[in-house]
Amino acid sequence: MDTDATHWLMKSEPNKYSFADLQRDGRTNWDGVRNNQAALYLKAMKVGQLAFFYHSNVDLAVVGIARISKTAFIDPTDPAGRFVAVEVEPVAPMPTPVTLAQLKANPDLAGMTMFRQFRLSVTPIETPEWKIICAMGGYKG
Repeated sequence: MDTDATHWLMKSEPNKYSFADLQRDGRTNWDGVRNNQAALYLKAMKVGQLAFFYHSNVDLAVVGIARISKTAFIDPTDPAGRFVAVEVEPVAPMPTPVTLAQLKANPDLAGMTMFRQFRLSVTPIETPEWKIICAMGGYKG
């Protein structure tokens, strides 16, 4: 497990909560995560770190960049109080969304945690992967 990550990929179904929703709201709690591995990744996040906002199930693409604005706290949607949430805020839309097919087609991204742990809603992104995906999407931030 890479808990020294400085970048992340966070998946959301756009019909439930999209990047446009995050832009409209200005910030949101990233809650509802009930997988122990994903929860460990949430706990490892630090304020100011950046994350790709990935639309799952429909668009299957990295569509935006978000920033961690509050570290892990008890998830208010978890009645048992076992799981955590973080707060995120929008940074920018990805100028050109980067599709799952494009990610998989790039041999330099073959080792991404997302491909090994595809069902997780939160995964770390290594710095070289971050740079490649930003270049693919035309993000210069």
